[in-house]
Amino acid sequence: MEKAKYWLDLIGLTHRADEEAGNLPYGAQRRVEIARAMCVGPRMLCLDEPAAGLNPTESLELNTLLFRIRDEEKIGILLIEHDMSVVMKVSDRIYVLDHGKRIAAGTPDEIRNDPIVIKAYLGEDEDAELPPEIAADLATHG
Repeated sequence: MEKAKYWLDLIGLTHRADEEAGNLPYGAQRRVEIARAMCVGPRMLCLDEPAAGLNPTESLELNTLLFRIRDEEKIGILLIEHDMSVVMKVSDRIYVLDHGKRIAAGTPDEIRNDPIVIKAYLGEDEDAELPPEIAADLATHG
């Protein structure tokens, strides 16, 4: 109970502790899911699309919670996410996949400036030539 109270207080929902989680706003529901996972004392928190469907304010609240877990609780976070505002702010290291293939790995700054990532996520003409390392990988594994 003490852990639950601690995490409810941390996510700012102690005043709604007696409500069903399904009746909370969507962003609060996501934070409750993470808080509930933290109550079991994980060594790593694995999150699949935690920012999906969140508005910018809710994404900011999610970032704050993830920073707290990472920096103060010293819990590793494996994050699968498409919201780049969350990924770039929370991650120390990023792995980028395109059609199931890893196309880049590095720090947020390295990923932000990687021409292969830019091509894959900003798009180019379908007939444009692929970088040689991607073309070779696809020929070997495609």
